[in-house]
Amino acid sequence: MRRIISISWILLLASVFASVASGQDAQDAGAAGSGLQLSLNVGGDGGVQDVGAAIQVLLLMTLLTLGPSMVVLMTSFTRIIIVLGFVRTAIGVPQAPSNQIIVGLSLIITFFIMQPVLTDVNNNALQPLMAKEITTLDAFERGAAPLREFMLNQTKLSDVEFFLDLADLGPTAASELPMRIVVPAFVMSEIRTAFQMGFKIFLPFIMVDFLVGTTLMAMGMMMMPPVVISLPFKLLLFVLVDGWTLVIKSLVQSFNI
Repeated sequence: MRRIISISWILLLASVFASVASGQDAQDAGAAGSGLQLSLNVGGDGGVQDVGAAIQVLLLMTLLTLGPSMVVLMTSFTRIIIVLGFVRTAIGVPQAPSNQIIVGLSLIITFFIMQPVLTDVNNNALQPLMAKEITTLDAFERGAAPLREFMLNQTKLSDVEFFLDLADLGPTAASELPMRIVVPAFVMSEIRTAFQMGFKIFLPFIMVDFLVGTTLMAMGMMMMPPVVISLPFKLLLFVLVDGWTLVIKSLVQSFNI
């Protein structure tokens, strides 16, 4: 478990700083044009430029600050927690399971779904970095590639084109899309997909509420709240069809890994 957590931290760090290498040349060109030259080589070996220990600590502190938001926005967590929230709302028990259980279950399913991506990051970025075969910036680039591929596999083309238009960017290859385009397009697609799944989840429970309400009116019990009567039937229906298994199975299978 500790190994998975450590790999996930590297994954998150790689996704944020994947554009550092591509922006390095532009920064160097700007500095040369203004007559200012900046050279940073802390603890370099044999003239090979690498990020020093102090910079690595700074990046780690930045990661710890942005980590929760990155987990929410750049993994399968968004879709999962929205759908699980719809489940308990549709049943009529918004406090059961509790928020802590919903978040914990969402995190576990997220790690399960993201395991291939984490394995790819570990093999191509983390292990070579620990063996000192590549620099830190190279590890960031390699770690960001599997995450970008995962997000693009879940993202609708229309959402990518929408944010490309907002950024005034022309047609761009998928491998060259910046994270500022990929991440918001991915989040928008995830929310849309979660709402579509939520609509399908609500339908059977709405039918139960409708039948209970119609029956109460036919019996002349208009003062009896239909929600009180329908709740046990909705719980029974959810248990009989093994609802949690169906929901989690549908969530996992809805991702293109």
